[in-house]
Amino acid sequence: MNKNDLISAVAGSSGLSKNDAASAVEGVFDSITKALSSGDEVRLVGFGTFSVTKRKASTGRNPRTGEPMTIKASNQPKFKAGKGLKDSVN
Repeated sequence: MNKNDLISAVAGSSGLSKNDAASAVEGVFDSITKALSSGDEVRLVGFGTFSVTKRKASTGRNPRTGEPMTIKASNQPKFKAGKGLKDSVN
């Protein structure tokens, strides 16, 4: 399922027009992104939790030349599925 499929599914299940469903889906994505970028976590009970983890700096190798290189520290988004989502998949 891609983003357009998700918008169509939301429109079909909620009775909204496709434009309204697209605005709703975009609003959810924007809200989650803003919360994560400000350091908060988004907890949706029964669905899952979006959070940010810090990845430490490390050294790696350039695959073309084989020479060592430094990989800088970064923040990574993370999703942990909730019990309701896990149960519905299994």
